[in-house]
Amino acid sequence: MSNLGDGVALIAYPWLASAITRDPFLIALIAVAQRLPWLVFSLPAGVITDRFDRKKIMMWSSVFRTALTGVVAVVVLFASDALPSPSDIGDGPVSTNLTLYLTLVFSALLFGVAEVLFDNSAQTILPAIVEPEALETANGRLWGAEMVMYQFAGPPLASLLIATGFALPFFFDMGTFAVSAALIFMVSGVFTANGVGDPVPKSERKGFWAEIKEGMSWLWAYPLLRPLAIILGLLNGLASLAIATFILFAQEVLGTDVLTFAMIGMAGAVGGAIGAVAAPRFTEKFGSGTSLYVTLLGTVVTSVAIGLASNWVFAAVMMAGMALTSSLWSVITVSLRQTIIPDHLLGRVN
Repeated sequence: MSNLGDGVALIAYPWLASAITRDPFLIALIAVAQRLPWLVFSLPAGVITDRFDRKKIMMWSSVFRTALTGVVAVVVLFASDALPSPSDIGDGPVSTNLTLYLTLVFSALLFGVAEVLFDNSAQTILPAIVEPEALETANGRLWGAEMVMYQFAGPPLASLLIATGFALPFFFDMGTFAVSAALIFMVSGVFTANGVGDPVPKSERKGFWAEIKEGMSWLWAYPLLRPLAIILGLLNGLASLAIATFILFAQEVLGTDVLTFAMIGMAGAVGGAIGAVAAPRFTEKFGSGTSLYVTLLGTVVTSVAIGLASNWVFAAVMMAGMALTSSLWSVITVSLRQTIIPDHLLGRVN
């Protein structure tokens, strides 16, 4: 449910940003604000994930995102008269709407904090539900479902919602977070790292920095996970470089409107879902190491092809290929982490 809302937001936020300003630096700054918590808050979030019930962290993160999206939706609703029509974006210069722009920047920053907590908890809770030998299959199905909702169902729905006005997609997004929180609340069981149903007692805690150091030391000493972490950091940096201003590339070079922009995302969802479902069979046939080499090579080829594209259909096909290789990478590496890392360290090392 929350990924359906994220899929709507995937179109709504950049489209709104491009209606507020045409400055590539200002648009990229929104992406920076969203990703900044992953840099400065990931390690403390790992300690929180290992200390407390992971289900409750997911639930309260969804509650927080419900409230925050509601605030954004109301601000956009009251500012709608000052915005160009969604179909007229890109036809001329736009003067920066400072109030709306600052709302997007600060909400992106806060969303990033909630996302760090939610995503880390979601990945670390799965080994408590699924047997180790079924983790790769479970991750593949989960990742595939998320991709379908995030990039296949969400974007075209967003294009329909945006056609009625900028505020409606944000109200819809708020609703999906509320349903997500309710569904997580209904999951039975307690999911703390120590498995006994209570948070780690204060008397047994080492302190935030000591626990962060423990997780970092464990990761750095592990010969397989250390290089994977470095590679993943580089991949995320390069991907963010491309994604930050992709909305301008799509509008000004590929000539997309809101529907064709959504269709590029849908193509990515198809490739991502195929990759996620195929990951267990792929690794069974070729091995995890060979599979990871293939994903890295495929990501390079498809990324270059998208950058050279001048036609949105070709870019969409390449996006499908890139999403397929990205899904393979994600399912394989997440399953490795969940299998190798001890449960009491999973939040921090992950």
